[in-house]
Amino acid sequence: MSIVTIALILLVLMTILLMMGIWIPAGVAITAWIGLGLFSNKDTMINLANAWWNSSSSYTLAALPLFVWMGEILFRTKLSEQMFTGLAPWLNWLPGRLMHVNIIGCGIFGSVSGSSAATCATIAKSALPELTKRGYDPKITLGSLSCAGTLGILIPPSIIMVVYAVAADQSIIRIFLAGFIPAAILMLLFSGYIIVWALLNPTKTPKAEKYSLRQRIHSIGQLLPCTALIIFITWVMLKGYATATEAAAYGVVGSLILAALGKSLTWKNFWDSLLSATRLTAMIMFVLGATSFLSIVMSYTGIPRGLAEWVASLHLSPWALIAVLTVIYILLGTALDGISMIALTTVTVLPMVQLAGFDLVWFGIFIVLLVEIAEVTPPVGFNLFVLQSMTGKDSNYIAKVSFPFFMMMVIAVGLITIWPELVTWLPDQVMQKEIK
Repeated sequence: MSIVTIALILLVLMTILLMMGIWIPAGVAITAWIGLGLFSNKDTMINLANAWWNSSSSYTLAALPLFVWMGEILFRTKLSEQMFTGLAPWLNWLPGRLMHVNIIGCGIFGSVSGSSAATCATIAKSALPELTKRGYDPKITLGSLSCAGTLGILIPPSIIMVVYAVAADQSIIRIFLAGFIPAAILMLLFSGYIIVWALLNPTKTPKAEKYSLRQRIHSIGQLLPCTALIIFITWVMLKGYATATEAAAYGVVGSLILAALGKSLTWKNFWDSLLSATRLTAMIMFVLGATSFLSIVMSYTGIPRGLAEWVASLHLSPWALIAVLTVIYILLGTALDGISMIALTTVTVLPMVQLAGFDLVWFGIFIVLLVEIAEVTPPVGFNLFVLQSMTGKDSNYIAKVSFPFFMMMVIAVGLITIWPELVTWLPDQVMQKEIK
């Protein structure tokens, strides 16, 4: 049987299982089990055990539950409210005024959360009531929160970046560094759109509130906790004092200290954060284990190699390949979450990307940006669901008002594709990679 036929059979089987409503990792594992039994003479139980062990025994992957727990701790504290009150006096002069708090707040919290949904929910919890009370346009407010919340997976430390780094066998620290400049560009694009919109619609922006110099100086203290934690985590990794895993452990301790100092650390918050982090980590590990099992089947059947050779035979230019992958990932994003997208596709896509000559660190940030787009793409846009649950608005309505910011994300993808140095320059400079 040809490789194409085997690949089609496995694809159809997985599609049927997922359409039946079976949980994604279960559907992937079942597909792998059947594929291994039908198309190879290898022992399924031994390969299943090896796949699960190899996918979960990585020291690098130990950073994942720690970063998840750190984000959960901060999610249950008053730090998001402190950020809003701390940022407001300093952004009041810009056209659009306090709507920029959504962007900056998501950027700051995203850098210590690592989760898109947690970032969106946390900032929305404090920003929505304040902006609504002050009379800001609800469409721009919801749209900016929906898309700016995705910064949680682009600004390090990011859960999805860790998953990609492990799947692609790349340095987590290098992937983290690669995300900073694209994140800054995306924040500038979001704020730029708000400025243009505010200038074109001056009557829809409330009048500027007056803040004294004393109030501005006092507000800086509200920003110090998160800022200090961000700087510390980044500093210990860049200086080589700690690996990504050790820095994640420091982050957990730091978040607990901040929560305790802010008098918002209770036994209930502590226990809820631990349980939530455990559930999310278990889900991610299940996905990684199932996709690792599927990758074994793929390697035995030769599908990745055959697919790479087929793509090479088409003589597509590197940019044509990227265009095709962009469409594929956007389509996947309408039905899958980001972690599943990365875990399911890397085993097949990475050989093609390497063959086309793309840097795998750059490609990681490229995928993360596409996953960000997926977070606000119906029908399975997790940020849409978060805001729907908080506002009662229909998810399609939220997707509609998010469209201008969605286009800013598309522009960001185009910018890093045209100028890949926007991604690779910082890790190359900081880690002094030898350029051949």
